[in-house]
Amino acid sequence: MAVKIEMPKLSDTMEEGVIAKWNVEEGDKVSSGDVIAEVETDKATMEVEVFDDGTILKILAHEGDAIPLGGLMAVVGEEGEDISEIIEEAESGQEPEKTEVEEEKEEKSKEKKESAKEEKSSESSTSDNGRIKASPLARKMAEDKGIDLNHVEGSGPEGRIIKRDIEDYEPAAAPAAQIQYTSEEDEDVKTSQMRKTIARRLAESKFTNPHFYETIDIDMEHAIEARNRLNEISEVKISFNDIVVKACAAALRQHPYVNSSWMDDVIRQHGDVNIAVAVAIEEGLMTPVINHADKKNLRQISTETRELAGLAKDRKLQPEQMEGSTFTVSNLGMFGIEEFTAIINPPNVCILAVGAIRDVPVVKDGEVVPGKRMKVTLSSDHRVVDGAKAADFLNTLRELLENPLSMLL
Repeated sequence: MAVKIEMPKLSDTMEEGVIAKWNVEEGDKVSSGDVIAEVETDKATMEVEVFDDGTILKILAHEGDAIPLGGLMAVVGEEGEDISEIIEEAESGQEPEKTEVEEEKEEKSKEKKESAKEEKSSESSTSDNGRIKASPLARKMAEDKGIDLNHVEGSGPEGRIIKRDIEDYEPAAAPAAQIQYTSEEDEDVKTSQMRKTIARRLAESKFTNPHFYETIDIDMEHAIEARNRLNEISEVKISFNDIVVKACAAALRQHPYVNSSWMDDVIRQHGDVNIAVAVAIEEGLMTPVINHADKKNLRQISTETRELAGLAKDRKLQPEQMEGSTFTVSNLGMFGIEEFTAIINPPNVCILAVGAIRDVPVVKDGEVVPGKRMKVTLSSDHRVVDGAKAADFLNTLRELLENPLSMLL
């Protein structure tokens, strides 16, 4: 008996999946447990298995197609089995997505042509039935002087060109040669599942959670010295972001309201400190989580961060590796960004935006000397965190980063 292979629910927030790759073709034999396809979800690329032995009788979705949950992907059954009813039922409710895009392009092209035609037909003219209104004398004078009557504005009745208009006519300066540019064709880039989810979640966060922002400038001179010394003796190289994550974890232990979630009826102050680290990939942003960050040393945080970041860039992060965060760190310092604000990553109530370390002049002991400064901006959900509480957290974070040895106590 033929078995329908439908789009499974591969993550808790998944609404549809995109066929990233087929591992089988029509006519191939498959056994229970075989991975027949890879599907891009809103969080990662997942494998789809079959649970029945048989032959791939029909593949109903192409690579790149978005299939809703429960949508038909393929049919497995006995070789030669009649599946016409299944195919007819599936095709009756499907319309190729490319058709809509092509129709939209054709409509735009049609509108552009019609617009050009209307502009041409609406050009003003001073002629009746193609003849310019001008007196015989004015015509003779214009002919003798080589004046094109199309360029002369008439001052006689009904705009007729008369002798005075030809005598007063001064040819306009020739316009500067205009550079002709070739218009490039627009390109519609298909929205990935990840980008759809990012758009939905960030829009919900920005317009649901009342954000406010506080920025503080931190002296990073001692943190730079500490990192240099650690990297001289450590097999695992410590980054500035690792130090920021460790400092945030320590500060969150002292300020539990920043390590919280808004639950409508209650504010949940989390017992664990799980810090999400934003990782930029081509399709958008992924946020792998460093669990129990407050209980891990810098070497452990560095090793785990690099491993998770590598999985994120290869699109191999599993959903459980991106869940359960209580706070988020987003660092754009490596891109040369000095200061920015970030949108809160629900269900967190705060996110820290970290800028680049800057060379700036500072005053010490009454003298201007070179300094190393870094700006960080805390985005907070005002339903949970007030301005003074956010400021307290930032001051603790600054104290830890300006005195990094205190994190080792």
